[in-house]
Amino acid sequence: METTKHSHPSEANRSNRERSTGAPAPCRSTFSMVDVGPKTATARRATAQGKILLSREAYEALVNGTNPKGDVLSVAEVAGIQAAKRTSEWIPLCHPLPLDQVKIEFQLLPSECAVLAFCQAATTAKTGVEMEALCGVNAALLSIYDLSKAVNPVLTISDIRLNLKEGGKSGTWRHPDFAEASVAEAQVVDLPLEAIRVGVLTISDRCARGEATDHSGPELAALCGKAGATLVSTSIVSDQVAEIQRAVLKLVRDEGVALVLTTGGTGLSPRDVTPEALDSLWTKKIPGIGELLRAEGSRHVATSWLSRSGAGIIDRSLVVYLPGSLRAVHEGWATLESLLPHALHIANGGGH
Repeated sequence: METTKHSHPSEANRSNRERSTGAPAPCRSTFSMVDVGPKTATARRATAQGKILLSREAYEALVNGTNPKGDVLSVAEVAGIQAAKRTSEWIPLCHPLPLDQVKIEFQLLPSECAVLAFCQAATTAKTGVEMEALCGVNAALLSIYDLSKAVNPVLTISDIRLNLKEGGKSGTWRHPDFAEASVAEAQVVDLPLEAIRVGVLTISDRCARGEATDHSGPELAALCGKAGATLVSTSIVSDQVAEIQRAVLKLVRDEGVALVLTTGGTGLSPRDVTPEALDSLWTKKIPGIGELLRAEGSRHVATSWLSRSGAGIIDRSLVVYLPGSLRAVHEGWATLESLLPHALHIANGGGH
């Protein structure tokens, strides 16, 4: 009986070396698991989706709860969560990740007799969570298939894709066809800064000269508005100590704002002078806010440790100075939003 031997590429290389040198060559694999040891753990998120097409009778059994095996979508939800947690056991080169969250959701498509499945996975780790999201959505769809095939085995799984990945060095990536509404978060009305008078100040030479568009200031103003604040003023000044001081004191003493938020001028370049401009104005400095901003920011970008952002009290107004990037504004706001009401309360003589 004739047999064929399939040798591994590294086997052939080893044989060649042994013939040429007379010494056994080391056996090397043709693949490797990426070493993420030097990386810093950062917040990461990914969402994936897929579709399953069912026959009319299988779809109606799913929707009406008459499938003989039970509640199809409940079982599929559990399967998706379990699969996401065990991704590294099934995908050989995946790193085991400590998942912060796995969420499975479904959207019924009656006109197609189809179900869309979504999986969102989140972690704070050194590598991405895309495969966990994809494993979760695959397992959810396979469970729907398994429970529905007894009703009618004419089933098709299709359109599996990664919708979104966030975090890490590459930042945010979105599939061209992805709409952010795929995994909809519950919209809870919360106005932590209701009726608080706020002033927003952008500190940038280029924006002040009209050479660049200010994105961070308007975004910060919009975030304040969503939190219920009363926006008193938005303005732009150049990176000049005297200009920064005049603008901040005008907001505090002339316009009576309780919260001043500045963006820009917190880096290491010669023109970054926001901390220096404010140092001589403080009634009280709040070191912990700068420490918190850097610690939380470093979960996303290691260079956050180079920022000199911070906060303090001038008279009875709270002043927070943030970096100038749009991303830093979002991260800083997410970090501080829940603390600001209490800080403002204490600054105005309130009790703990």
